[in-house]
Amino acid sequence: MEVPVKVEHRGSWQALKMDVGETAIVLGPPLDMHIQYKSIVDLSERGNVLILTVKGSKEESLKIASVEQVRTILKRMLVQNCSAYRLNAFFISPAIRGGVLNTSAKWEKGAIAVLRSTLWFANQHKQVCIPLTAVTGIQLEKKDVQGKPTDVIRVDHLEGQDLITSFVLCPLSTLQVLLNYLQESMKDREMRGGELDPVSSQVAMLIYSGMDSHGIENMLSLTPDQLDAIFEKLLKTGTAEVVFVRRELQLTPKGVRFISEALKSSTN
Repeated sequence: MEVPVKVEHRGSWQALKMDVGETAIVLGPPLDMHIQYKSIVDLSERGNVLILTVKGSKEESLKIASVEQVRTILKRMLVQNCSAYRLNAFFISPAIRGGVLNTSAKWEKGAIAVLRSTLWFANQHKQVCIPLTAVTGIQLEKKDVQGKPTDVIRVDHLEGQDLITSFVLCPLSTLQVLLNYLQESMKDREMRGGELDPVSSQVAMLIYSGMDSHGIENMLSLTPDQLDAIFEKLLKTGTAEVVFVRRELQLTPKGVRFISEALKSSTN
């Protein structure tokens, strides 16, 4: 199937035709590239742009922009056939958004694909991309499925300012393998002991609760300079990011994982 796209390659955008085949995509003139799906080792999505990492004699990055219908077809083919850890499963995504249950959500049959930087839930009609950097928690828990308590994997991640929860269901033996793989993929994104001192941890906790800088200064009896120094530490550790010029911070997924683990520890 031939479709119109725009492709950014080596810093230049080109309008061209792309053939979406069973085993590869073919980019027409002026790029004239034949890309096997198996050579694609990473796939992410930003707005109306798909970002592919293609492995050859050296790795290359391609950005492909097109209309929604074309992107849906292309994502389905890429997720199903690219180089990834993949398994068939049922999923609900999103099941919870911002603490509010999605009452219209239901279990959908499809595939789970884990790439270098993203986790995908996909079937014929839906493709959900979750950057691993946005994941705040992965755990095994019990969920009522057809009236029976059943083991599922719970995936929490940030989408903008919203905390999203999705669930994955497959046979228990496969579920444990998937859980181990996801946790292994997240290892280099976890907080290490000693990264934050007690006061910085308190500041992170107050940011998580929604308190602004002035409120934090009053609560912890900090001067603006002291709070700025703590903000620097949170920024350097990747625990928070700047959202306003006055450097109001919000927690990154790494920071949310840190606070979540701290809250769990405090209740044990």
